[in-house]
Amino acid sequence: SIPLIAGVLVALVFANFFPHLYHDIVHYELFSHQHWSSMHFLVNDIFMVFFFGIAAKEIVESFLKGGALNPVKKAINPLLATIGGVAGPVLLFFFLTAQLGVPELNNGWAIPTATDIALAWLAAKVIFGPSHPAINFLLLLAIVDDAIGLGIIAIFYGDAAHPANPMQMIFIAAGMALALGMNKFKVKAWPLYIIGPGVLSWFGFYTAHLHPALALVPIVPFLPAFTVDKEGNKDHHHSPLNNFEHSLKLFVDFGLFFFAFANAGVGFSAVSSITWIIFASLIVGKLIGISFFSFLGEKLGFPLPKGMEMKHVVLTGIIAGIGLTVALFVSGAAYTGDMIAYQGPAKM
Repeated sequence: SIPLIAGVLVALVFANFFPHLYHDIVHYELFSHQHWSSMHFLVNDIFMVFFFGIAAKEIVESFLKGGALNPVKKAINPLLATIGGVAGPVLLFFFLTAQLGVPELNNGWAIPTATDIALAWLAAKVIFGPSHPAINFLLLLAIVDDAIGLGIIAIFYGDAAHPANPMQMIFIAAGMALALGMNKFKVKAWPLYIIGPGVLSWFGFYTAHLHPALALVPIVPFLPAFTVDKEGNKDHHHSPLNNFEHSLKLFVDFGLFFFAFANAGVGFSAVSSITWIIFASLIVGKLIGISFFSFLGEKLGFPLPKGMEMKHVVLTGIIAGIGLTVALFVSGAAYTGDMIAYQGPAKM
């Protein structure tokens, strides 16, 4: 959390006191007229591949035996809350744009859907204490709504200047097929899954004009989730899937400083109606959606985790309104071209 927060603060200082220098740093091209050599591209289209890859690993792991989504029945209530935590903000977003007469802002509807896992986890630990069941409830909710967020980015937020080219998705399929083959042949070195299938998938996303940051999302599920010792025991802790996260986590955690620096630099004057619409959608929309759907789950016979009451769900709904990382990412994708003027206020 610390590098992410530090990146936001440094970006705000630069954007407000040295705006021209900030723009030059973020968009400077090491090779003239080659946008892929800019900090913005390197961070958003290459570094974020690993961030979303680790998010995908958390989702995959939650389906394994003993994970939060296995068996699914015990996770029904938080999963219903997750649906509410996505639907609530979206519905409130559309309601507010209609009430304020600004339907042209509707392309930002997905900005308030995802919860920032790291910061929400930190806030929940401080508020509830380290062992409260609300922590796991919130983590499950955050992981799943991030998964939904990944799907939304892939489907709805391609490059508007370059319409989607579905034929190029054959490279994504080829990457997945190669990863499946490597899994069947028990390839244990996780970097090989990145160098081979991962690069193929990235090329497919990029040339199909879908966001290449999602390149590892379809590849990570094929990393072996456990190894088997001589006695036939399964070991999750030294599996390629676990080693992938363990090896990259520090790099990704510190790299989030540069993501925040490249994306959070907006002037304090950049506040408009979209700022308040997103703020309300995150805080109020998440609160209402999560609380109502969790309450509905209880009435349908899917109880809250032992030790949780509705008052804890309400507070969890407020904490889930922390939507920094994916929300910044979607803001950058939602308002481009003729809508670029709304990007700063949305990020703010």
